[in-house]
Amino acid sequence: MIEFRSVSKQFPDGTLAVDDFSLTIPSHRTTVLVGSSGSGKTTLLRMINRMVDPTAGTIEIDGVDIASLEPVKLRRSIGYVMQNSGLLPHRKVVDNVATVPLLRGVPRKKARADALALLDTVGLDRTLADRYPSQLSGGQQQRVGVARGLAVNPNILLMDEPFGAVDPIVRAELQQELIRLQTELGKTVVFVTHDVDEAFLLGDQVVILQQGGRIAQIGTPTDILAHPANDFVASFIGAERGKRALHLERHDGRDVLVDSDGRLAGVLVGDAPGQGVGFR
Repeated sequence: MIEFRSVSKQFPDGTLAVDDFSLTIPSHRTTVLVGSSGSGKTTLLRMINRMVDPTAGTIEIDGVDIASLEPVKLRRSIGYVMQNSGLLPHRKVVDNVATVPLLRGVPRKKARADALALLDTVGLDRTLADRYPSQLSGGQQQRVGVARGLAVNPNILLMDEPFGAVDPIVRAELQQELIRLQTELGKTVVFVTHDVDEAFLLGDQVVILQQGGRIAQIGTPTDILAHPANDFVASFIGAERGKRALHLERHDGRDVLVDSDGRLAGVLVGDAPGQGVGFR
């Protein structure tokens, strides 16, 4: 469990990025921090592995104040996946994945063998292991980034807008891959995004942030969609524009649910006698 207690961060230029932020992040679940630019979401994420230290307040992992931990050692125990993958361009894929285990003293042969197994885990063919990052597609690079983040089998995986730089089709594939991995591995994932649709797709717990790291609402996607806490949240998730409102249309003899942009959201099923009604 990760716990923020009255955390603030003011940068040397006077910018107050986070002001009196408190939050409990449950273990083995995906918590998504979502907000626009300036909401402090990336600053909050980077405080967890001490890439940024708070000006005030404390952050605890399983009851231990991380200020008492050596920063480099802490970072090497936490998985970190960033936008644009952050791969080392002069190292082959397998060596990128093995980087942190090698730094932690894992024998080279084992580190490389484990790295190959992780390529399997994230859905990459082992034939890519000896290629350089520039020889991979954007989606493949991001998968390598996820594999590297998992390389020390961390309890915590931090993901800073990891799918923001790829095209929509690849992004959707990577999102589904993360859902699959989380189902299998059960990590404590902290995911940062500015995309509320991505937040609702991936998050068990969604934290909507306003400027300065102020929490507008915390809840499950269903709770937030059903009961926006205020006008800011309603506007942010598109509720006030009817963006998420669904209506029925008849197509080829079937009732389908369509959103306000005309996109298919579901198909009514079970409307035969005695079956009741639902949708998929």
